[in-house]
Amino acid sequence: MLRSSLIWLSRQKSIFRFVRNNGFAKKVASRFVAGETLEAACDAVVALNAKRVPASLDQLGESVTSEPEARETGLRYLQLLDEIARRRLNANVSVKLTSLGQDVSDTLCEEITRSILDRAKKYGNFVRLDMEGSDYTQRTLDFFSRRLYPDYPEHVGIVLQSMLRRTTQDVAWANEKKCRVRICKGAYLEPASVAFPDKKDVDRCYVDCAKALIEHGKYPGLATHDPAIITEIGAWAKARGIGADQFEFQMLYGVRRDLQEQLVRDGWRLRLYVPFGTQWYPYLMRRMAERPANLWFITGNVLRESFRRR
Repeated sequence: MLRSSLIWLSRQKSIFRFVRNNGFAKKVASRFVAGETLEAACDAVVALNAKRVPASLDQLGESVTSEPEARETGLRYLQLLDEIARRRLNANVSVKLTSLGQDVSDTLCEEITRSILDRAKKYGNFVRLDMEGSDYTQRTLDFFSRRLYPDYPEHVGIVLQSMLRRTTQDVAWANEKKCRVRICKGAYLEPASVAFPDKKDVDRCYVDCAKALIEHGKYPGLATHDPAIITEIGAWAKARGIGADQFEFQMLYGVRRDLQEQLVRDGWRLRLYVPFGTQWYPYLMRRMAERPANLWFITGNVLRESFRRR
């Protein structure tokens, strides 16, 4: 019931218009979304870079169903890459193929994605293809490996989700191809036929995949806010003499800032995933609907930092 309510709320444009003018709602959102404009997002990256933390910028938006929408999204990413280069920011970008026309046609999506990769290559930058629900997993991996990676091996990477039962095999495949991977747990609500229903199995798969990527892959990104997992991987890496320059931890903008600061103090590399754009309300609602535990996760982070400031 909670999930259905959150999905319903995410689709209510009248509520979004109200929320966008609500000071408290915007304040909560500002913890996790770096403003509505490209300039605001880049300003947030400047502040992160000053703390020796790079970023991966994600321009929020709905899955598009028309060619004009897909082309407009692609143009905004070109502008974003131009601005990153102009301001000399330590940041790359993350894109969702559905926002670039994947559900319209593969031909259109390839044309737009290649234009973004050409711009990234020009600047020596990098583009991460975000992974969406399990219905898109094989489509995304096929699109990446057949249409993009052969021409942009240094400028494009993928995301894999440890909640999916297939991911151990996908990690082995990615390591064989020597492509860059971000491993995360995954936030989508998936059936038990394709995903582990128990958290302990998701966590174990995550740790096993992270270690395999570090040992046999190409500079993986380990996306997690779990202190126990971070401690385990850090101790394992040190015991094997694996340097901090062989991988990076990745976390969401505004989440567990205390842990982010500790990672940097301890000498680990950290990159923050920084979403921005006008669609912050649907973004937050969907994140919570995909996994209602995210509601308590976000609330807990706000309360934790509020008490710490006191």
